[in-house]
Amino acid sequence: MLHCPRTFERTIAFSGLFLATALSPALAADPTGDWKVADGVATIRVAQCTGSMWGAVSWEKTPGGIDKNNPDPAKQTRPTLGMAILIEMKKRSGVDAWEGQVYNAKDGQLYSSTIKPVGIDQLEIQGCVLGFLCGGETWTRVGPPIPLSVAGNPAAKGAATKMAAPSGPQAAPQLPKTTGSVAPATKPGQKQTTAANASADLVGDICLLPDIARPTR
Repeated sequence: MLHCPRTFERTIAFSGLFLATALSPALAADPTGDWKVADGVATIRVAQCTGSMWGAVSWEKTPGGIDKNNPDPAKQTRPTLGMAILIEMKKRSGVDAWEGQVYNAKDGQLYSSTIKPVGIDQLEIQGCVLGFLCGGETWTRVGPPIPLSVAGNPAAKGAATKMAAPSGPQAAPQLPKTTGSVAPATKPGQKQTTAANASADLVGDICLLPDIARPTR
């Protein structure tokens, strides 16, 4: 039997603990992905677009909802599917939290809001009216983190263009696809799902939605 010196064993244990400590915050701090709201009536897709976190409705338990409580009459007939819910959430310095606004379709109002990942499977949402009357809820992850959207992030788009440009006779490298949409997981031996045999993703890359690509005030 192979025996390790006691000091070597301690070194391995310390290294494992250091890696777990270093990697866990990185995983826990990613608010992107698909999240089911507390009452289960909708899923919100969160992605980084133009330097901020945005969230839009990506699934509804009852399809065909409209924004009937919006104070703007012109928006009262817009579909709630694809509607921006989390608006321009900015990273807070020194903490794993993002601040911005949340739109509450139940009363048609915008509120100051903070989102904070809790572990890798939960996202805390806190919203306040004029700095008080604060309340919140916890969302549950139902989709994996989302890579940067090339379409919705000029810096990523520029980097991708530079990397893809051919240099001399060598062919341009093929870039991994980055998108604000969540692709369904495919298990070994399982056929790729299509719109014909699975529920279609009707939202896709939320960074391309009009209210996010060209925010309106």
